[in-house]
Amino acid sequence: MDWLTLAEPLVMRFEGCVLTAYPDPATGGEPWTCGYGSTGGDVRPGTVWTIEQARERMRRDLKAAAERIDALVVAHLEPHELAALASLVYNIGITNFRGSTLLRLLNAGDRLGAANQFLRWNRANGRQMRGLTIRRAAERALFVGANA
Repeated sequence: MDWLTLAEPLVMRFEGCVLTAYPDPATGGEPWTCGYGSTGGDVRPGTVWTIEQARERMRRDLKAAAERIDALVVAHLEPHELAALASLVYNIGITNFRGSTLLRLLNAGDRLGAANQFLRWNRANGRQMRGLTIRRAAERALFVGANA
């Protein structure tokens, strides 16, 4: 199974889909979000997508995340590992991933240590979030191949 086929249902499950742009709950404004958690300059108040547009944007964003991951990870990644990392980066952003202990451990060859780092990314605005805890456990399980 290819990595995108593994990543899509994970992102869809945890992001949910809202077809009308909404403000970030933490800021009440930027970044505006639409579809399956997509953000960017083209997402602003009044943006409305179809379900097809939301899926296509998610796929595009996941592919972009995978390209950035490939540029940073020196080790060969199995499809299930790339899928888990793409889901993580889709949510936390490439800048956070670039500076992460997860990336450092993965590049040092410590896959188990890297897998355990997924669980640390369960906070928003400094608060542990149940939904993020569940998502990170699912991403970790995929990364180690538990449901690949």
